[in-house]
Amino acid sequence: MSSIKRSEILLGKIRDQQPLTRKEQYNLIVELSIPSMLAQLTTVMMFFIDASMVGHLGAEASASIGLIESTTWLMGSLMGAMSIGFSVQVAHFIGAKDFFKARQVFRHALIFGGIFSLLMSIIGVSIHSFLPYWLGGGDEIAHDSSAYFLIYSLTLPVVFLFYLMSAMQKSSGDMRMPSILSIILCVLDVAFNYFFIYILHLGVMGAALGTMSAYIVTVIPMSNTALRRNKMLALHLDTEPFRWMWSYVRNAMKISLPIALQQMLMNGAQVVSTLIVAPLGNIAIAANSFAITAESLCYMPGYGIGDAASTLVGQTYGARRADLCKSFAHKTIGLGMVVMAFMGVVMYIFAPEMIGFLSPVTEIRELGASVLRIEAFAEPFFAASIVSYSVCVGAGDAMKPAIMNLVSMWGVRLTLAYWLAQTYGLRGVWFAMATELIFRGIIFLIRIFKGNWMKEMALATQVE
Repeated sequence: MSSIKRSEILLGKIRDQQPLTRKEQYNLIVELSIPSMLAQLTTVMMFFIDASMVGHLGAEASASIGLIESTTWLMGSLMGAMSIGFSVQVAHFIGAKDFFKARQVFRHALIFGGIFSLLMSIIGVSIHSFLPYWLGGGDEIAHDSSAYFLIYSLTLPVVFLFYLMSAMQKSSGDMRMPSILSIILCVLDVAFNYFFIYILHLGVMGAALGTMSAYIVTVIPMSNTALRRNKMLALHLDTEPFRWMWSYVRNAMKISLPIALQQMLMNGAQVVSTLIVAPLGNIAIAANSFAITAESLCYMPGYGIGDAASTLVGQTYGARRADLCKSFAHKTIGLGMVVMAFMGVVMYIFAPEMIGFLSPVTEIRELGASVLRIEAFAEPFFAASIVSYSVCVGAGDAMKPAIMNLVSMWGVRLTLAYWLAQTYGLRGVWFAMATELIFRGIIFLIRIFKGNWMKEMALATQVE
């Protein structure tokens, strides 16, 4: 039996209130996690290769992207937050076997989210020429930073569609197709970047155009898969006319707004972190950016497992299966910590080679490798926070986890980073980051094992 067929049968058992053995639970976790983990790793490799291409253009080119990197992540994460607010509802309705309402939520996401992404694109275009200076960049890198951010801003509606279609597919239990298309996106990004950067000699602007082209090409099959071929969500399956229901939007906002606010403030914290790093010079800016890219090779498997956790918790939540929901939460978090602990060891050992691949500049290589080795010790706790947060979101518990993330980032990381940077430079900033990730992982583990994230399910079950 193929893994796809086996996953469908096991997910069907969740919806049909049938028991799952311990082995079946682990099989389902692994089978849903692996495609997403591979896609996440491929995505990071895309950024890794992109950064390498730009890095070989020189320190100023690297710094021009590194300066606005946290801001582009912020805007991209807002697109993701909007899609999550609707996809969590879809997972709940699928768990409850109400496929019509799941499709109705999907339609609302397309309309409401599409308008939101257009507004974000307009905002990005409006501020692109001022942003590099707001972030403390000098004239030597401002032009390239501005051009990159302009092109990325124009791409945001397409980025939203890609995130939404992927999230909807995953909420239905289909991890395979979104993962395959994510891998294709990465391959195309590398190919387009090579063409624009080295064949047309467009430099930093070429990197942005390459990413835009890859998203445009890939979003077409991604949309076709979700809108027409998904067995539960294909819109042509509806026979009743579409009716606008503000309750779906309100429920989405209850999930999306805390996530979006968290992402804004978390990425805002990254911007503040960039401001802390910027006075340390272009070498520090570039080393910081490359180290962030290299580290993401280690934590992206955690996000892959988190995707599986959100789907499994979302569907068991919708099916009102509290014991199974808790079991999936604990098992996915444990698996995430083990995988990322291993990745932390790999990162510690191969830190010089990872940074060396990105930049030929000796000073950048040495500084980047040293901060990566500091961060390696925090990876298991980072996994705990990543997967625990996904578990909470899958259950619709978004507000308190968002507050926990913000308190940890702003209260621990930035305060400590500002203080340590004065004496220890970039190494001090990354020591603060590692300390904060350990703290964050611990407080999330406490919340999960206390079971506070499941209170809404308990109340709903009592009402029923």
